[in-house]
Amino acid sequence: MNNLRPIKKYRSLRTILVLWFFIFSIIPLGFVAWYSLVKFEKAIDNELSQRLSGNGREIEVMIADYYATFMVNQDNYIKNPHLIYNMSVSDGPAIREMSLSWIASDIATSLSFYDREGKLLSSVFKDDKGVVRTFEPTAGKILLNEKYLSHLKQKPNLGLADFPNSNKLSLILFSKVLSTSGKIVGYSEQIIDLKEQFLNKVKARLKLDAFLVRDTGQILASTQKEFKTISKDFIHQYLQAQEPDKFFEIKTESQPYGFILYPINWDKSRFYIALGTTKVEAKSVLKNVNIAFLSVIALVILFLIITIFISTDWFLKPINELIQGLKFFERTDNLVQLPVKNNTEISQLTVAFNEMSLKIFQTRTDLKKKLKELELTNSELKEAQTKLVHSAKMTSLGQLVAGVAHELNNPIGFIYSNTAHLTDYSEKLFQIIEGVEKNPTNLARLKNELEYDFIKMDLPRLIKSCQDGAQRTKDIVLGLRNFSRLEEAQLKEIDLRESIDTTLELLQGEIKNRIQIHKQYEPVPKVLCYASQINQVLMNILSNAVQAIPGTGEIWISTLPIKASNDSQGRVQISVQDSGAGMSTEVLEKIFEPFFTTKGVGQGTGLGLSISYGIIQNHGGEIQVRSQKGIGTEFTLIIPVSPPKR
Repeated sequence: MNNLRPIKKYRSLRTILVLWFFIFSIIPLGFVAWYSLVKFEKAIDNELSQRLSGNGREIEVMIADYYATFMVNQDNYIKNPHLIYNMSVSDGPAIREMSLSWIASDIATSLSFYDREGKLLSSVFKDDKGVVRTFEPTAGKILLNEKYLSHLKQKPNLGLADFPNSNKLSLILFSKVLSTSGKIVGYSEQIIDLKEQFLNKVKARLKLDAFLVRDTGQILASTQKEFKTISKDFIHQYLQAQEPDKFFEIKTESQPYGFILYPINWDKSRFYIALGTTKVEAKSVLKNVNIAFLSVIALVILFLIITIFISTDWFLKPINELIQGLKFFERTDNLVQLPVKNNTEISQLTVAFNEMSLKIFQTRTDLKKKLKELELTNSELKEAQTKLVHSAKMTSLGQLVAGVAHELNNPIGFIYSNTAHLTDYSEKLFQIIEGVEKNPTNLARLKNELEYDFIKMDLPRLIKSCQDGAQRTKDIVLGLRNFSRLEEAQLKEIDLRESIDTTLELLQGEIKNRIQIHKQYEPVPKVLCYASQINQVLMNILSNAVQAIPGTGEIWISTLPIKASNDSQGRVQISVQDSGAGMSTEVLEKIFEPFFTTKGVGQGTGLGLSISYGIIQNHGGEIQVRSQKGIGTEFTLIIPVSPPKR
């Protein structure tokens, strides 16, 4: 027999410890390093963002000053009586002369006036070089926007941010001019243009770069030409994010920049100015910090790796010694003891192993002794079992012989009683024959005296009765020989129906005049079996059924073929049901146990059903029983047509 166990792939404990170390030490440490560097970079960006936001507030104050200046100038303009008069009579040249003197000292880059209908009367402006010029409408009249007029009729002022072309932003303030009686005589328009000059001024003052942005993301003016190449979609996505002051990075060909989009209000309008600063210095600082931080992390990881390998080696060495000790202990019957090298929990494990080894060694020694004792006891038990089985067989044989003897006694007794009459009849016949030989005339007298007519009538019946008795005796002896088949110790095909009938013949003495037998035999195939053993089972089952009926009763016997499965030749089912007293559940659970019997002392050994159970199992069959108290018992035998190969 092969005792080799299947080889199972084990995982290395060192690998598991190192893996856990990486999972719970290196990976968290790496994550902390990455997280710290990200946070540090974000902190730098936040610091730059806050500084740029502060600059944005300064620009916001600057724009607010522009608006305040416009409001002060507006009060001076619209309250001037000469202006009010000239506007009421639509005197454009006079208004132009006044505007030229006003714009020279004003922050506005354009100053225009409209009559009460919104028609342009005068417009003066400063060009890119700061030279004051006038605007003369040459083609028709220029009117103020109807929407603006509607607003100004309700409100005194209207501030707007306009984008007249792609390189500047115009901040406009409209105001209405009233007469002394409170009637509208016209409108004034102040404009200041924010262009690259404005941004360069901001750059010089705040030391940062900037560009003006439309609400579509288009860049109008910038401190550097590289910024104008930035896609308006890139800028527009930050405008739509509803976080206009969010810090973002722009990389140019020369260097990276950090920017925020700062919103600025001009009365009812809003525009954006992008404020940014170079990140070269911040990147340099961040790079140095990264190098320093990663160097420290690398040293820590190296130290941890060395530590884990040293610790796992120190930890696993005694465990490996224990494993080797266990393997050696499996290969030998000798006592195995390992040295204790430290005072840790592993040393306790080593001590426990030594104690276990000692106990197992002692147990093995005791088991060997017990095994020898068990072998001796088993031999004695087998011998006793053989004797008990023989005793059970002898008991069954004794019962069988008693029944057969009783059955033989009737025909033999009847034949024996008939021999007296046959002797008397033969003597009388001899007397008649002798008398006739001496005196033939005495024939009639002798027949009458010796009752010849009665002898002639009764003698054939006596002979027939003796023949029937002899035939009955012959049948009983033949059935007994067929049942025992002591000469047939090998497998042989038999018809189970014939075996049942033969067994019933042997039990006829106990059956007749009190038990009615019902047979329902279906055609079944012959069974290859040990005939004497199967007959012994049938005798035990049928004998128990007969003995279970105290008075008169019935027994139903049936045979049934069971269809063959794919891997067998089929089976035969035998059912024996009696109308006896039945058994309780407690008795039913024990009937196949050796030495269990419900009969009185000396009436049974309790081995009949146990032996029958073993015989049926050895033939590869089944024996089933069901019973109900007061109704009866049914035994079912299922026997294969061919026994299993041994």
